[in-house]
Amino acid sequence: MRGNAVSSTATEKRKVMIVDDHPIVRHGLGELVARQADLKMCGEAADATEALKLIETARPDIAIIDISLGDDNGIDLIERIKALYPEVKTLVSSMHDEKTFAGRALRAGASGYINKQESIRKVIDAVRQVLRGEIYLSPRMASHLLHCAAVGKPLDHDPLATLSNRELEVFEMIGRGLTTQQIAGKLRLSPRTIDTHRKNIRDKLNLLNGAQLSQAAFRWVQEAR
Repeated sequence: MRGNAVSSTATEKRKVMIVDDHPIVRHGLGELVARQADLKMCGEAADATEALKLIETARPDIAIIDISLGDDNGIDLIERIKALYPEVKTLVSSMHDEKTFAGRALRAGASGYINKQESIRKVIDAVRQVLRGEIYLSPRMASHLLHCAAVGKPLDHDPLATLSNRELEVFEMIGRGLTTQQIAGKLRLSPRTIDTHRKNIRDKLNLLNGAQLSQAAFRWVQEAR
């Protein structure tokens, strides 16, 4: 089901919405949410347009959002949700590296970030923590933020601040060794669109060619680990 609210008689349960462009992910996570005594599914969406329409009708307590949503970007969606529906809490569940994207997600208005490599049960733990009004981060990321605070490094420091959220996605994938075709497949975009992003990244970072871009992206990914 995409973009449709799910009815429930359990009015005391907190309402959860899932935004992910992979049907299998939506189904698996939705099934787990539906089995919880304190939670219930109120709907699912595959992109930003569907998500915003669903929020208007279903009014979830929390939305679990992936960063990569085909033509859309999850962090951009979180910013729109924060502006339009500030009462809706958001939790990022993504394959992208937490150190690279968690800061952006939190600044956009998210209340937590969890990597998809974590067990699906941990997603439920993260949902409950966010619903309690807390921030959810992995112990590794929480330790990283504490270290930044201890040495006086701004928590929102971002050497790639000039890149858009989508460009940062592409930059990270280049650093992980993915080709243009592979990136296009994962983001469900055309190779021409990825080539445009690559050019924009090179221009913004003053890189002369693809080789310099690959080297810079690889170094960034290694340092983020």
